[in-house]
Amino acid sequence: MSTKLVLRSSAAVAAALLAAPAFAGPTYTNDNGGSFRWYGQFNPSFQNFDDGVEDYNRLVDNSSSNSRIGFWLEQSFGENTLKFHFETAFGLRASDGVNQATTGDSLSWSRTNIRHVDFQFETASYGTFSAGQGSMASDGITGADFSGTGLGAGVSVADIGGGYAFRTSAGAVSGVTIGDAFTDLDGSRLGRVRYDSKNFGGFVFSASYGTDILATNNDRETYDVAVRYSNDDLGAFALDTGIAAAWTEQTGQQDRRDISGSLSLLHKDTGVSMTLAAGDRDISGNYAYAKLGYSADLLAVGKTSFSVDYYDGSDLVTNGDSSESWGIAAVQKIDRFNLETYIAYRDYSYSDTTATTYQDSNVILAGARWKF
Repeated sequence: MSTKLVLRSSAAVAAALLAAPAFAGPTYTNDNGGSFRWYGQFNPSFQNFDDGVEDYNRLVDNSSSNSRIGFWLEQSFGENTLKFHFETAFGLRASDGVNQATTGDSLSWSRTNIRHVDFQFETASYGTFSAGQGSMASDGITGADFSGTGLGAGVSVADIGGGYAFRTSAGAVSGVTIGDAFTDLDGSRLGRVRYDSKNFGGFVFSASYGTDILATNNDRETYDVAVRYSNDDLGAFALDTGIAAAWTEQTGQQDRRDISGSLSLLHKDTGVSMTLAAGDRDISGNYAYAKLGYSADLLAVGKTSFSVDYYDGSDLVTNGDSSESWGIAAVQKIDRFNLETYIAYRDYSYSDTTATTYQDSNVILAGARWKF
């Protein structure tokens, strides 16, 4: 597909989204304190990846926040509430699922696209108890971010191009992919039991135990703990932070322990934010991430956000290797249509202790997320 055709197709998708009416899934209630609410989003984007030798142009679904649909069922019992949550991705071609060799299927749904099949019992006195497919306690722990540019730039820097491989200085496609060399060591979604405490002055404590019930022939077991703190009333500042530890065991693989966390601080008067994240895996490597953001009401249609960020990783593929990435991003909200348009640029570099040298790669991602 030529660049011109891809750009025209991307423009057509954006035009269709802009023409769509503002829409939100309704909430249905009954006389006994029950409710049903459904929701979803589409997040198509145009991806241009340059591996130093070739350019690749794709129409993809943005893996930073993929297209999905879901619903909530809730029933109150006095001060307590029983909830059921279902959510699935559509299985559209993912921005981190294409590479130099193939674009894959434009639509390929499997049960691994199911994100939540989750029962939750929220109590007034003892916290929340959860069971089913859903987020582990450590899921999202590295995602604290007030910048407003998470659709284009975040700590999971491989989301917008992780399937592509680095090219060697000789021009050959190597065996090291962007996804191999860049990780956020964040938690995952598994079939799990989980407990979340009540909020104690902004602090919430969580613990969970889970296994991969959607993948076949998988005996992975993970247990984790996390603590989060958030406060949007620290004078002129708002703070969101958390840290977690996760232990994973799987037959035939070495046991591992991950420690990861993030912190984001917003100066509310200026819209300037700073975000930091870091992670360490005991059997491999570690990384650090920093981001500077700015959000303001520059246009009447909605908030405008900009950011610049930097990622530095070590020993994530082999001992002694180095992974570096920097990026810039802009997001424009269009409140009337529940729409966020965005564009992001990211550069990746990698080196290791072998005689092989690798060319830098870069990716441009532009798209729009429509929530309904």
